[in-house]
Amino acid sequence: MDHHLRQISRRKFLATTGASAAASIFLKGCLGAPPEDTPGGTAASSPTANPGTGVKAGQEPEVQTAKLGYIPIVEAAPLIIAKEKGFFAKYGMPEVQVDKQANWGAARDNVKIGSQGGGIDGGQWQMPMPYLITEGLITDGKAIPMYVLAQLNTQGNGIAIAGKHQGKGLGLKLDGKKAYFDQIMAGGTRFKAAYTFPKANQEFWIRYWLAAGGIDPEQQVELLTIPASQTVADMKRGAMDAFSTGDPWPYRIVADKIGFISALTAEIWKAHPEEYFAVRKDWVDKHPKATKALLKAVMEAQQWCDNFDNRTELAKILSQRQYFGVPETVLMEPLMGKYDLGEGRKIDDKSMAVMYWKDSKGSVSYPYKSHDLWFITESVRWKFLPKEYLSKAKALIDSVNREDLWKAAAQDLGIAAADIPTSTSRGVEEFFDGVKFDPEKPEAYLNSLKIKRV
Repeated sequence: MDHHLRQISRRKFLATTGASAAASIFLKGCLGAPPEDTPGGTAASSPTANPGTGVKAGQEPEVQTAKLGYIPIVEAAPLIIAKEKGFFAKYGMPEVQVDKQANWGAARDNVKIGSQGGGIDGGQWQMPMPYLITEGLITDGKAIPMYVLAQLNTQGNGIAIAGKHQGKGLGLKLDGKKAYFDQIMAGGTRFKAAYTFPKANQEFWIRYWLAAGGIDPEQQVELLTIPASQTVADMKRGAMDAFSTGDPWPYRIVADKIGFISALTAEIWKAHPEEYFAVRKDWVDKHPKATKALLKAVMEAQQWCDNFDNRTELAKILSQRQYFGVPETVLMEPLMGKYDLGEGRKIDDKSMAVMYWKDSKGSVSYPYKSHDLWFITESVRWKFLPKEYLSKAKALIDSVNREDLWKAAAQDLGIAAADIPTSTSRGVEEFFDGVKFDPEKPEAYLNSLKIKRV
């Protein structure tokens, strides 16, 4: 059964038969293995409400649908794969919608109004967007409480530089390059660096990279917000000197001979937290069983994505017009950890690729509270948040980060105990410049930084 017909048939069949036994047979035949074959899982010991699916008796979701948003970068893969490979349907939610968002601002506005208003219930987010939305800081003062349910991936981002700067030594380390940025300023302009949404992941990466090299990102650089899908065209026409975003866009800069990649974020911070799965609190509180079903589907999708044997198929799925709309070849090499960075520098190392389930430091999917604290601390560093947020961070993180729901879903999914973290902290983190972040001492981290606003 080809993909197109399978999608049409599934919707038509489920719409007319509901949760009948015939639907169970259909799901078993078209959507894959029964629960005992779940990656990382064990044979189910309790009866299922729908044999051939992963729905246990008494665990049927309150609803069969949810509306989740995504941006066309590799971070979105688990949501797309959960839909495409039938994992949402497997856990009793065949009508989940995975909707492309025009940009991060649109995603924010759509979660503000919720699915009842024609928007979304949640989806893919840069950090700390779920916290900023919860606090009403980017939703015109209207607080929309969110829950962080899982981390979608680590790595998979890069900082690309326009070709006119080739040969100027703008690599991972910018030590001694302050004079070059000053020279640009002396010419009556500033080095223009772009990212896809202000005060979030991709701005943090470019700010950290610049500041680590002694470049003040506010004094010597002009910072811009550009949608991910627009970055290549804008750099081609000279509207920016650099941008920070997720694959496949940095790779396209080199492939299209527009520029080069100065640094992968995996070089800046190995196994760094990237983007997250978060949903409105009111939706989760109203639909606890459906929330667990969503989590199990996303987690199984993450395991599927993390298998490098699946990445050829992953590139094929993501490249489709309704998702990323780019050639498979542009996606394939970064997914395999192969990067032509330009200027004669190449990387061929799977450990540098985007990871979805496990990385060099352990669990990817589990949402460590210590990582949320780093994003809040970094927000204080640049005065995106007032310093008082350091003292209220623990209570805020406890209210937003629902790692307990992740653990419950993991246990229900049959994930090995060794793959379920026992601490909400991943411990001390170290960056490429030798700076360390101890989540027990966030103020010591701030004090160690030479360039900051706090």
